[in-house]
Amino acid sequence: MDLDHRVLILDPPQTSSSLYAWLDSDLGRYALGRELAWYDQACADLFGFNAMQLGFCQIDFLRANRMPFRVCGGQAGGAFHCALEQLPIASESLDLLALPHALEFSPHPHQLLRECERVLRPEGKLLISGFNPLSLWGLRRWLARSHAIYPWHGRFIRLARLKDWLALLGFELTSGRMICYAPPFGRADWLDRFAWLESAGDRWWAMGGGIYLLLAVKRRVGLRLIAPKWDKSWLARPVLGPTTQRLANDD
Repeated sequence: MDLDHRVLILDPPQTSSSLYAWLDSDLGRYALGRELAWYDQACADLFGFNAMQLGFCQIDFLRANRMPFRVCGGQAGGAFHCALEQLPIASESLDLLALPHALEFSPHPHQLLRECERVLRPEGKLLISGFNPLSLWGLRRWLARSHAIYPWHGRFIRLARLKDWLALLGFELTSGRMICYAPPFGRADWLDRFAWLESAGDRWWAMGGGIYLLLAVKRRVGLRLIAPKWDKSWLARPVLGPTTQRLANDD
């Protein structure tokens, strides 16, 4: 069976007209193409049995992964309806979890990361993509006339804060990069004019990409019981004298 047919879509496409309009725009295609290229490369050689994508189910970000069971879930109605911060998934049951822009559109992003830590097995992989507020894209969001339009209505999370959250939950960052250095113009011809920034940005403005991409691993530090260092020399010393000696003293 083709692996693509094993992907179970648990929520229907989102009904937000602004999301569909953005995905169909020149800017949306520009960002999505670069994100998918990174996800394809990052998850192609990640092995295990169970993989899950949270949100954005109209796009298969795990299409290059070869795990036998891949699933996508979200908050929309249908056969599977839940908040991403309260996943009805057994603890330590997933080998791979993808969060394509799930954190900046979650009302409780830290709780969502806690759920990710709960459902991932030790050494499980977490893929995250998010909009960088310290970039021209973040400036575009700040200047947006309407925050109801995707993606400018999201709460962009600073990369430094996200790294702190991951570290507190026991995740180790193993790789990451920035993409989309071009200003967020709405026309393809203007985006093409600034295509040279994709290579120049990595060298001269490494933290200025519009989107950050992270691969983290759930670590479980082994516990080692440290016993107190007792003085065992008393074991070699007799506590009571020999019986015959004690009887003689009693007389």
